[in-house]
Amino acid sequence: MLKKILNVLNIISQIILMITAIISMFTAYIVFAPDELPKPFHLLYTYSAAVPTVAVPVEQVAAPAPVQKMQSYQPGEGIMVNMSTKIINLLDPGGRKYIRLTVAVEFAPDNPEYESMPEEEKTAYIAQFEDKINARMPVMDDTVITLLSTKTYDELYTAEGKEKLRQEIMEALSAKLPDLQLLSIYFTEFVVQ
Repeated sequence: MLKKILNVLNIISQIILMITAIISMFTAYIVFAPDELPKPFHLLYTYSAAVPTVAVPVEQVAAPAPVQKMQSYQPGEGIMVNMSTKIINLLDPGGRKYIRLTVAVEFAPDNPEYESMPEEEKTAYIAQFEDKINARMPVMDDTVITLLSTKTYDELYTAEGKEKLRQEIMEALSAKLPDLQLLSIYFTEFVVQ
């Protein structure tokens, strides 16, 4: 009789252990699996907005530095700089596909007084700004060529592909030229064969 009771208790403890293991695995899945995977429910985390504050005597607080108001430029309002025409082999098997591309890059002026300049000063400023950009042109050319050489014909021949390429060029140039504000990229020639 005692042996039967021990067998039953052993079976019950194994069942409890299996249930505990399944619940633990289910909990770990809910907590640690990415939210893109199917789950019966998703956890929502709320964080307290209360941030501990520290009292500082007024005489120890520095006055804020005056902030220069920068002009906000929209695409079409900046300074356009044309890049050279590029003919680049695409990443297609056989290497028979290529792209012929000419890009115009639009930058925001980096002088906050640009809008209020007289016309002759604006012309001189634009020439000086273009010289600054042309000095960085090898970096810009290399960035565009490197990016284009990773593309296939199928990625570029659609309107969506062209728009995606425009965004990728903007991001890559912005990363390479962090001191300049890039407004837009314009394709003045775009032939994929």
